[in-house]
Amino acid sequence: MALNYEGARQKMLESQIRARDVRDPRVLQAIRKVPRHLFVEEALRDRAYFDKALPIGEKQTISQPYMVAAMSEALELQGRDRVLEIGTGSGYQTAVLAELAESVFSVERIASFVPLARRRLESLGYYNVLIKIGDGTIGWSEHAPYDAILVTAAAPQVPRPLLDQLKLGGRLVVPLGPEDAQMLVRIRRDEKGFHEEALGECRFVKLIGRHGWAG
Repeated sequence: MALNYEGARQKMLESQIRARDVRDPRVLQAIRKVPRHLFVEEALRDRAYFDKALPIGEKQTISQPYMVAAMSEALELQGRDRVLEIGTGSGYQTAVLAELAESVFSVERIASFVPLARRRLESLGYYNVLIKIGDGTIGWSEHAPYDAILVTAAAPQVPRPLLDQLKLGGRLVVPLGPEDAQMLVRIRRDEKGFHEEALGECRFVKLIGRHGWAG
């Protein structure tokens, strides 16, 4: 029997996203629209809308739906933004950002993830995304500055190159802290510098790179 993915996605939206106070209507619409089950292996599709992260290989995960929504909302995207994403992974968070921003630039360390993520995104019509293989902790300076930067792995401290690539008035959202537990942090940049705001506890895989954890 075919699974009712549409029904499962709507249930996920109500019970996991709205119920935890994600309120941005554009974020809710993006979560409602993007077919999360197409971003996991076929064997895991029956669990795609469960309230948890799922493995995607190479000891990496597709984040819990609520965390994707909460991080997206924290970026405060208005539709005309240039966004830098650190960690493409399966491409699911990338697709949500593509719904919310004018252009998304995504950097992925694990080369084997990139062709599949590109195919998934293109098959769904997301042509406002550029992906490259590289060390996400150094950002993507060619397209800077960015209105918003999202880091989808946990960093021991904020990578300095990402701060440098953030536009005045921009927002950077990143999980910060040790391996076993982190705090989701939003950093705003203005004329006086950078201002941190704690958004809640979280747990992510490690951000590997020159300005992150050692590989």
